[in-house]
Amino acid sequence: MNTETTVLACIALPLLAPALITALHRWPNPRETVTLLTSTCLFLLVYSLHDEVLQGMHPTLDLAEPLPGLKISFEVEPLGMLFALLASFLWVVTSVYSIGYMRSHHEWRQTSYYSYFAVALGSVMGIAFAANLLTLFIFYELLTLSTYPLVTHAGDNAARNAGRMYLGYLLGTSVMMLSLALIWTWALTGTLDFRTGGILEGAVTPGMSGILLILFIFGIGKAAIIPFHLWLPAAMVAPTPVSALLHAVAVVKAGVFTVLKIVIYIFGVDFLAEIPATQWLMYVAAVTILIASLMALRQDNLKLRLAWSTISQLSYISLCALLVTPLGIVGGGMHIVMHAFAKITLFFCAGAIMVTTHKTQISEMGGIGRQMPWTMAAFTVGALSMIGVPPTAGFISKWYILLGAIEVQQMFAAGVIILSTLLNAAYFLPVVYAAFFRAPEGNPENENRDARGEAPLAILLAITVTATGTVVLFFFPGLPLDLASQLPGVRE
Repeated sequence: MNTETTVLACIALPLLAPALITALHRWPNPRETVTLLTSTCLFLLVYSLHDEVLQGMHPTLDLAEPLPGLKISFEVEPLGMLFALLASFLWVVTSVYSIGYMRSHHEWRQTSYYSYFAVALGSVMGIAFAANLLTLFIFYELLTLSTYPLVTHAGDNAARNAGRMYLGYLLGTSVMMLSLALIWTWALTGTLDFRTGGILEGAVTPGMSGILLILFIFGIGKAAIIPFHLWLPAAMVAPTPVSALLHAVAVVKAGVFTVLKIVIYIFGVDFLAEIPATQWLMYVAAVTILIASLMALRQDNLKLRLAWSTISQLSYISLCALLVTPLGIVGGGMHIVMHAFAKITLFFCAGAIMVTTHKTQISEMGGIGRQMPWTMAAFTVGALSMIGVPPTAGFISKWYILLGAIEVQQMFAAGVIILSTLLNAAYFLPVVYAAFFRAPEGNPENENRDARGEAPLAILLAITVTATGTVVLFFFPGLPLDLASQLPGVRE
């Protein structure tokens, strides 16, 4: 299979899979087998491209040209390869988890769940491999539309209200700001292609480019920068595997990936440093980090605490992009991967607790580590990685982020990262402490009678893989680091 065919297969395979998944809706085992085979094949196809990318080659594919000079085309460059590898691998793991969760929780509409999940991953592949802003925008919007049914999966009033907020924020920011930024960029430059060094330098003044930068940053609602962030906690009404999709595999990562892509390939690192608005947008990202961390401290619902934590951690990546420094770019790329493994582990654990004990509030989880030691050990690994404690992956990315801030003497940014790390510890460690060292609340006899041990095997298997990956990436960060180090502005 040549590289063009492989790139097309990476995008087409998950988009075509729902037809077969739907045809098998009466037979759960074959239906879920198709999901597992599709996700595994996708990962193998993506992985088959990584050697060429590491060698400096960028496989390309032009699919169509709907308007003169505006193509739907794809190019596999290092940042896109990093995102595609992450999403395709975690789709395999999330599919295993979903089988255990959806069956144990007796969720309805399981066929539509697996179908929309596949479409969402096909959208992610299109975003990752987009060669220009038009292609990225098309798949960015497809991702919003395909995940809406997942957010509203429960079908109750809370789910419908969350879905309206989800569409309102994500489509609203895209239509009002991101699409305007695309049209303006085309008018100024005559192209929407992603190019090394950017396309705006020389075509627009730093003052005008500041307005354009604001439109891009706030128009990417999936990056959840304040004030366009409330859709994310609201979406926690969805089933836990969907929360994992939103926070680790697809949606929010698509947001911060798009921020990095625009900074590197539309503005260019050197030109971005000359734009006055870059500095105050960095302050907005820093404020988002701190406010979201403080909000996480207030949440008793475990999934909501994780959701606010995600808002904070996403802005680490936006902050890295706005630091416009080589080490900051590396840190941003690395944090996409390191945060994904840790956060998906935490959401998997939250789902395991809910399925097994029907508990969702942290205040109810005293002593749960004695009942579910394997799950809570994995939760501890994920929490330590979010804090940035070695030997977990989060230490690596936070190290590069701090070095990036120091590299350009942004002591304010460095201070925000250090302060937020302390806040991370303040809202994660009490959960770990309560699980292992606090006695269960209520009648001990009832607690013992309700205890059911660990979650189903499929759930535990997925949790084990992501928690192990969080540690393995600390010792072997080579692949993501090599890809991040090849980005323009880093290697030059």
